Amino acid sequence: MATDQTHDGRIDEHAVQLEAGQARLTIHPDRGCRVASLTVGGVELLRQGEKFGSFPMVPWCGRTRDGQFRNGGVLHQLPRDAGPHAIHGTGRHTAWQQAPGATASEVSFYYDLAEPWPYKGRVTQRFALAEDHAELTMSVETTGDSFPAQAGWHPWFLRNLGHGGQDAEIAFSPAWMEQRGEDHLPNGNRVDPTPRPWDDCFGMPDGVDVTLTWPGELLLRVTSPAPWVVLYDEQPEAVCVEPQSGPPNGLNTDPRLVTPIEPLEMRATWAWERLG
Repeated sequence: MATDQTHDGRIDEHAVQLEAGQARLTIHPDRGCRVASLTVGGVELLRQGEKFGSFPMVPWCGRTRDGQFRNGGVLHQLPRDAGPHAIHGTGRHTAWQQAPGATASEVSFYYDLAEPWPYKGRVTQRFALAEDHAELTMSVETTGDSFPAQAGWHPWFLRNLGHGGQDAEIAFSPAWMEQRGEDHLPNGNRVDPTPRPWDDCFGMPDGVDVTLTWPGELLLRVTSPAPWVVLYDEQPEAVCVEPQSGPPNGLNTDPRLVTPIEPLEMRATWAWERLG
């Protein structure tokens, strides 16, 4: 357990910092179990600020159309917090509890699903830090009825590391891009990727594999067994690479059922290599 200073100078006594070699990972469990900072050799990789860093998307990812989804014949209404839609789940707004067994380089947290999510369950998130990578895992379990769910992460990686170097270059080879409709959600058509800027979902059926390279400074590779990734680079400060278990509005179009014998499990790795 460690204290940490927030972006506006306040001390967060609940922050947890992991260390491995020259890597430091700082987590704020009471602020949605958000990764507030990732530094490698003293260089910050994440955009700073209360809404940034990297937050979990659970029990759904991206936008859910009109805030509505069905579980069998039952229609549920979620709060609409992205225009007409519900966005990014409830986990980012929730205080998480630290699980026993933490070490200097590994820690787990959990929270119990509650209103406005209509089903009972538990979400667990684990962070493991090494000198050259961080591994993130997340699971969603039901403690009652089965329900559809999604899980993923929304990291805001800095476009420029702020030491006079070049902006990050993005490299990946998706099989397709989900075409966006006027409501900002996939319309069901799969198309060839369009040029940047993106706020789009891409299919990578063999697993997510996206590389950010800051020439002469650092290479960061984001991988996950998940077949979906959203890339968002419409803001000048950051590039978001978001592995997720399903596409936006997936509670409706690609539901993954969490049952008493089959939890939803997600994993992602951020691996880095210093250049030059």
